[in-house]
Amino acid sequence: MTETTLSVPDISCDHCKNSIEGAVNALDGVSSAAVNVDEKTVSVGFDTPASIEGIIGAIEEQGYDVATQ
Repeated sequence: MTETTLSVPDISCDHCKNSIEGAVNALDGVSSAAVNVDEKTVSVGFDTPASIEGIIGAIEEQGYDVATQ
């Protein structure tokens, strides 16, 4: 399993948390997605067929930008 943490600066409330977690957890291959509102991060555990690109796409479809480093 691959694990990653993404920075999502627009996270500010439980609505954000629920939207993002719901969208990411719905992806095939994602075993866990957890939003930390205070840290503005999304931690994801996943296997194929999920990918970083697909996870970022699911977050962006909910209206949130993912910060790149």
